[in-house]
Amino acid sequence: MLTLRRAMAVWAIVIGAMFVGSLPATAAPYAALVMDARNGKVLHARSADRRLHPASLTKMMTLFLAFEAVTKGQISLDKKVRVSRRAAAQVPSKMGLRRGQSVSIRDLIRATAVKSANDAAVALAEAIGGSEPDFARKMTARAKELGMKNTQFRNASGLTAKGQYSSARDMAILGRALFYDFPQYYNLFGRKTTKAMGRTIRSTNRRLLGAYRGADGIKTGYTNAAGFNLVSSAQRGHERIIAVVFGGRTSAWRNARIAELLDMGFKRAPTRVAVVKPVTTPRRSRGSVLVKSSPMPVSRPGSGASAASLIAQAGSALLPNAAHASEGEAITFTTASPRQSPRPRLRPGSAAPVLASPAPRPTSAAEQSASLVPQSGWAVQLGVFRNKETAIAELASAALSDVSGVGYAGREISEMTLSGGQAYRARLTGFDERSAQSVCDSLKSRGQPCLPVAANSP
Repeated sequence: MLTLRRAMAVWAIVIGAMFVGSLPATAAPYAALVMDARNGKVLHARSADRRLHPASLTKMMTLFLAFEAVTKGQISLDKKVRVSRRAAAQVPSKMGLRRGQSVSIRDLIRATAVKSANDAAVALAEAIGGSEPDFARKMTARAKELGMKNTQFRNASGLTAKGQYSSARDMAILGRALFYDFPQYYNLFGRKTTKAMGRTIRSTNRRLLGAYRGADGIKTGYTNAAGFNLVSSAQRGHERIIAVVFGGRTSAWRNARIAELLDMGFKRAPTRVAVVKPVTTPRRSRGSVLVKSSPMPVSRPGSGASAASLIAQAGSALLPNAAHASEGEAITFTTASPRQSPRPRLRPGSAAPVLASPAPRPTSAAEQSASLVPQSGWAVQLGVFRNKETAIAELASAALSDVSGVGYAGREISEMTLSGGQAYRARLTGFDERSAQSVCDSLKSRGQPCLPVAANSP
């Protein structure tokens, strides 16, 4: 009997240790917020302004600044950066980057967004900000501009650091800004898997993405100090809800709670409301750069600057009928998200090329001049748009996709004058007929309208 009691006691200790090991070392404070993403109205809040550890939710701001740098032309998705000792030394979750390894900005963005890799986040911060501390200061400054009043960053990864904090309300504000400011990149947060550095990586949020109808992002986070955090967005019909949880007890508990909050949001939100996009306080200098050695000066849209330096605007006006138009036809301009660009069938004539930038970028002027000529006679047309910003955003979005062959395609924007105003055509170039069709089919499967065309067609 004594032996049996001792055995039962041992099993109780083992089971108890296993249970405790599945929980945070100490119970993290709980906070939550539910927001109608269409107008920013708060539908539920609990301790929403309490300053707490954000964990990897921090990477949302890391990616926000990365998307800004790419769309402004301050850094290329194809730019290769060398991994520093600091980045390589980060603790998991990580990609296992090695010091001195050369990695593209494209792969660093994917690894940060999908796998929540700490080493990729730090390498990305150093590539854009020069150093991680300098980048963290830019993160904090940008947070204030977005209206995040209870946020301060000390690093790009979200690992626990003294003086780093955020709140449920602030993270909802950031999640909403990511959706509206960068619709061309937002699809990254909804991917269950993607490819980076030659490997297939899986999303840290794939369980909720697969289990909750309409869920399409955004970011998970966990540390002992923070507990299990999550910012999630879901859309059903005309309604989009953002829910935030800080201090979850386990990942399963956090996911269940987020599902409850999203359900609450859909019940409380009206079916139709006026969309009020978030307003970002303008920076003192729109031409200020995040990269210490920017490849080109950044100017305001409409100032005659190079197209590659313009900022892609969310909700830019498109030309839904321009794909079928000739120069003599009237065009009706409408507004929509850049991700809803029309499927082009016919190309307007007399197009004068204003931008053609191959990827990767050539290392010499002679190579650059030669590389502007397509290697083959076919292209993939992404659409015809009302302004350069939207055309650039479409090209960047396609380039960031995991479609084979897109990363090495040339990128071309052609300007044309139509009766309804100026228009800009976006194409990926340098394909043969078969590869153009294959790339276009893959882009269509990812929701990107396109059409394979002869490169010399108008």
